[in-house]
Amino acid sequence: MLTFNGSFFMPSVFTLVGIPGLEPVQCWIGIPFCTMYVIAVIGNSLILVIIKKENSLHIPMYIFLAMLAATDMALSTCILPKMLGIFWFHWPEISFDACLLQMGLIHSFQGTESGVLLAMALDRYVAICNPLRHATVFSQKLLTHLGVGVTLRATFLILPSLLLIKCRLKLYQTTVISHSYCEHMAVVKLAAEDIRVNKIYGLFVAFAILGFDIIFITMSYVRIFVTVFQLPQKEARVKAFNTCIAHICVFLQFYLLAFFSFFTHRFGSHIPPYVHILLSDLYLLVPPFLNPIVYGVKTKEIRRHAWKMFVSFQKS
Repeated sequence: MLTFNGSFFMPSVFTLVGIPGLEPVQCWIGIPFCTMYVIAVIGNSLILVIIKKENSLHIPMYIFLAMLAATDMALSTCILPKMLGIFWFHWPEISFDACLLQMGLIHSFQGTESGVLLAMALDRYVAICNPLRHATVFSQKLLTHLGVGVTLRATFLILPSLLLIKCRLKLYQTTVISHSYCEHMAVVKLAAEDIRVNKIYGLFVAFAILGFDIIFITMSYVRIFVTVFQLPQKEARVKAFNTCIAHICVFLQFYLLAFFSFFTHRFGSHIPPYVHILLSDLYLLVPPFLNPIVYGVKTKEIRRHAWKMFVSFQKS
């Protein structure tokens, strides 16, 4: 690694701190993190198996849930193994290219998850506000296009941010990343060069994905609530509202943590680093952990088929 006037020129290795200020207790923090990851993998795998096996669940609502479960598992797997390596085995080093790969995967899966949540909101909007057209609108072809579209959107928007780091930023003030994983702004702030282009593009991507999605999800649910409250029968209102509860819970916890992490990186200099990093870690671990629990509890079909699988396993 070459140095130039106290700066590092094109470093080949970065060092991840973990959670700044909590290094002495990171080994203990790793235990609940690992537990959440194991539950996330088991819960999301169960949802995928149930939806794949049961033909009655091959409808848009559950296909989107399968997409969400797959994205959740991929997202948590991108972060946790390396994080536990830092917490438990003191392996903080990560190569420059591996860091960019982890960054690209994490942010791409975040963008994909946001797109899936938007698709789920649109599905509920059509199912409740225009139920007679639901089967026609959400055809198999549209589902395929939506799945491919949300994945490609995230990938193509994230890729330039990686190229901007790789091609523009050559000098770094330090190679120590005060984070548990390779987050875009955490890496960009290490540079000893002008990073305005990187910051502007990062803001553009955040608003192009999260901002766009949250606006349309909110608009969808405003229309859904208006339609639900106009239903004449109380039972119909309750039934329609219950089909949205799980998605609303998932939507709120995902976006609240996402916007906290995003704005803290840029404007939260007064927030203690360990609070910011801990919540950023939870932002990537809590949704994959909670989503299968929320859908398992609130979705009768998933709950019923999970119980049926459990009984079959017990008999065998």
